[in-house]
Amino acid sequence: MTSEYSCYVYMVPPGGTEFITVGRFKLSQTRVGEPIGTFFYGKKYLARKDAVELDPIELKLSTQQYTTARLNGFFGVIRDAMPDYWGRCVIQRNISKQSLVEFDYLMNGPDDRAGALGFGLGLAPPAPCRVFNKTLHLEYLQEMAYNIMNDVSINDKVTARQVQELILPGTSMGGARPKAVVEADGSLWIAKFSSPYDRWNQPVVEHAFLNLAKSCGLHVADSKLCVVSGKDVLLVRRFDREKAQEGYRRYRMVSALTLLKLEETPVARESWSYLLLADEIRRCSATPQSCLRELFSRMCFNAVVSNLDDHPRNHAMLATDNHWRLSPAYDLTPTPSIAHDARFLAMSCGTYGRIANYENLLTKSDRFLLTKDEAKIILDDIINTVKQQWDNCLRRAGASEKDCEAIASSCLYEGFYYTNH
Repeated sequence: MTSEYSCYVYMVPPGGTEFITVGRFKLSQTRVGEPIGTFFYGKKYLARKDAVELDPIELKLSTQQYTTARLNGFFGVIRDAMPDYWGRCVIQRNISKQSLVEFDYLMNGPDDRAGALGFGLGLAPPAPCRVFNKTLHLEYLQEMAYNIMNDVSINDKVTARQVQELILPGTSMGGARPKAVVEADGSLWIAKFSSPYDRWNQPVVEHAFLNLAKSCGLHVADSKLCVVSGKDVLLVRRFDREKAQEGYRRYRMVSALTLLKLEETPVARESWSYLLLADEIRRCSATPQSCLRELFSRMCFNAVVSNLDDHPRNHAMLATDNHWRLSPAYDLTPTPSIAHDARFLAMSCGTYGRIANYENLLTKSDRFLLTKDEAKIILDDIINTVKQQWDNCLRRAGASEKDCEAIASSCLYEGFYYTNH
């Protein structure tokens, strides 16, 4: 990278719908060429009565200049607002530069990125985007997503522009699946499309698992299915947006990865932990008791249904006002495995590490502000509900017999009740 990049950081404050300028982010290099990031809040912003912190961990309200050498110089909350794998694929199709650096992805991310942040080169922030994809565009969005996935050449300039207008607004919502943001029924939704690499009907199965989690008492994102050109599309309501007369309110959001101050490298993954996440939530949540009970319930649900992709990007804290709370659950999908003796969550969940079994889930209930008896009741209730509702939730969502068979091994695998001694 060159010696220095910088941009202004904007945010929609609690209760508002317009961006305001919050501070400035700069990315530079040390004398030995290592990237280093700096951020400071603007004096005018700090003087506002509605000034709030960008995140509850690294960038608390202060006149000091913050510095980080982690994450290639990007603060966690800024990384959370950057495009995901799918978003990067879309940006690469729309940027003429031969090679892109991380700062390019930040600056070319969508206006409607996750959370409440925005970035730009001007001191005055731009007006938030007021035009969103409508559900009637889903067929075209799906076609464009397929072209991008399969690297189909787009030579027509009009078509290329439409790709940018239709796909780009939804490129920072987490995950590698093809998706876009659409507006329907007075809300914004993430439209998640099928992929030619899916082993089963992914939209239908994910919708079923969100409903199953809701039946287990978990707080989950709203979802619904629609059929486009004979293919199912899953719509998940955005919980970081709320319709207002002037536009959409935007809510601050940080991932569990940011709370844990960790990266996504193989070495850092050894430190991914529900227990450490519980400690951080206890420090920053306005309602730690209810948030930790919810986190424990999600951990148990993931183990019971073999959702083994429960990485820290799939958990978040949300601030709809001045306070932080656990966001609704999202990205809940099974991971069928041939392993019968032991399966492992993406994060450590007890004394015996990541092993997803009954005994291990109950070993550290105190970290979630629960007694052993309270934790056991929660886990047993989830197990019983999954047993009773598994098939019904899949059938009601429209899963085929083939889909049901493909994921059947995810439910309460044989080793779930094995001991760890």
